[in-house]
This record gives sequence, C-alpha cells and structure tokens, in this order.
Amino acid sequence: MTVTETTSTSSTKTDSCATPFSTANRRPDGQDHYTISEVVAFTGLTAHTLRWYERIGLMPHVDRSHTGQRRYSNRDLDWLDLVGKLRLTGMPVADMVRYAELVREGDHTYGERFELLKTTREDVLARIAELQDTLAVLDRKINFYADAGQAPASERSR
Repeated sequence: MTVTETTSTSSTKTDSCATPFSTANRRPDGQDHYTISEVVAFTGLTAHTLRWYERIGLMPHVDRSHTGQRRYSNRDLDWLDLVGKLRLTGMPVADMVRYAELVREGDHTYGERFELLKTTREDVLARIAELQDTLAVLDRKINFYADAGQAPASERSR
C-alpha cells in the first residue's frame, strides 16, 4: 500500500501512513522487537539519525525495554521506509515532521496531508522533467563523442 492509498473498513477509511518495509528478516507482529542496531542494519540509517528522527518528532514514540533500550516494531520499520521515500522526493524535513504530526493528530487531517503530498508529487514531477531534459543532453553528447571516435571509413580499410 502506498502513502496515498487507503483501506476501507466498514464506512471509514484508514490511512496506513507507510509503505511496507522489506519482509525479509521481519519478525511476526507481536514478536517484532528490534534493537537500534538491527534497525540500522535493515535501513542503512545511522543510530544517530534514528535518535534525531525521534527527537525532532519525525519518528513516533518508540517503545523501550525495561532497561530503557529502544525497541522498534514492524510498524516503525514501515514508517522509516516511508520517511526514506519522502526524503528521496526532496521534501524538506520540516514538511516531513508536519506530516508526522498530522498523522498523529488523526483522520480529520486527511485534507492537509493530501495537500502536502500533492505538492510534493508536483515537485517530484518537475524534477523528473528536469532530469529527463538533462538526460537528453547527456545522450546527445555521448552520441557525438561515440561518433567522433570512429575513424572515417576511408581510413579504416588501411
């Protein structure tokens, strides 16, 4: 399920707010207690980044063990996957934090979440168009140099 998809339960819609994280090495729900080092291995994020996400409000409350050690769940991994996708879009951290706040506030924020994601999507489409133009220039240059490197036919037979 993507960020913009919803699931229907009776007459209400529930936003999953996250895309599924890789199911490889995932534990069944209820047994999904991951240490920060395991999450680092799964996500490629640093422990410092995970703590920072929590500090700025980008990461929802992370459960702790009786010794105070962070214990991440499958839901946390899904959320981190979404955050990673939002980072790839170029969404500013402040907007990601705002999105996280809206999710925590509840269903009445769907409209604002929609607008935030729609604006981000438009930005991504503009970047894609810009990159496609850049790719076309590179392709022309590559073709020019590939052709320029070929010896004229009259010289190849010698």
